[in-house]
Amino acid sequence: MLAQGIFEGSLKWVAIGLLVLLGVLVLILLKFIGLWVQAFMSGTRISLFQLVGMSLRKVNPSVIVRGAIAATQAGLQINVREIEAHYLAGGNVLNVVNALIAADRANLGLDFRQATAIDLAGRDVLDAVKTSVKPKVIDCPDEGKVAAMAKNGIQVLAKARVTVRTNIKRLVGGATEETIIARVGEGIVSTIGSADTHKDVLENPDRISKGVLAKGLDAGTAFEILSIDIADVDIGDNIGARLQADQAEADKRVAQAAAESRRAMAVAAEQENIAEIAANRAKLVLAEAEVPKAMADAFRSGNLGVMDYTRLKNLEADTRMRGQIAAGEEAHLATESQRKKMPGQE
Repeated sequence: MLAQGIFEGSLKWVAIGLLVLLGVLVLILLKFIGLWVQAFMSGTRISLFQLVGMSLRKVNPSVIVRGAIAATQAGLQINVREIEAHYLAGGNVLNVVNALIAADRANLGLDFRQATAIDLAGRDVLDAVKTSVKPKVIDCPDEGKVAAMAKNGIQVLAKARVTVRTNIKRLVGGATEETIIARVGEGIVSTIGSADTHKDVLENPDRISKGVLAKGLDAGTAFEILSIDIADVDIGDNIGARLQADQAEADKRVAQAAAESRRAMAVAAEQENIAEIAANRAKLVLAEAEVPKAMADAFRSGNLGVMDYTRLKNLEADTRMRGQIAAGEEAHLATESQRKKMPGQE
């Protein structure tokens, strides 16, 4: 009896466990049955166990199912495991699937691996496909205009609009729109700078677009340039004249500095000459002081007589008189010349 009771109790607990397990399975089925039915009715092969496994792997089953259904309905053969792997890698599953559908309709030749690589690289693969089908226009520059100077020194302001479409094959690793804008701006500056005058640019604005387009600026970028159109061209400042004026001002300052240097050297030389004159005058005074002594020695030695001394004094007086007469004549001549230059005088 005791053994029979133990056996009946064990069966009871086993039955309870089976009921609990069955209840859990029912709950799981109720949770995923809707997704499974949706996938089954659309022809997408996804089992309930796969859905449960996705949930255990922290994957959103609804996103995977929606992506797989969209691909199946579009006629694309994509493995559900690949979609799940892209989701786990942090990719945007629905964006990739929509991009593949659009690329398939446009015959762009985009496959799933390439699309996922573009998506994981941080690019919007769906926008890239749309741009490849429908080209977009990029303003160069975004704001304002590109300033360049022709050979005659006149500044020319230009704004271009670049029509590009995405190159799917170069999308991974290719340069972005900023590179296109920079290269087009550089080409505009180079083309305007090669023009002889600003009038040549105004008369033929298409020479800018043709010159820039011929440079192959889309090399190494994720885009293909279809056309470059000049939207607006204006005339700016006369840079050449301004540079010449600045150069003239700089030359004037250099000349002024050189003249000031020469003036300072002349002043220094003048001061040196004045000092030298004063020194020579002092020597003259000393030499003149020796003359009376020499004359006294000559008187004592008998080499100089009274008559000789008198003739010497007369010669000095005559020399002073001649000098005074000559100075008076020079002053008279200067006065006459100034009087003749005055108006109203004959």
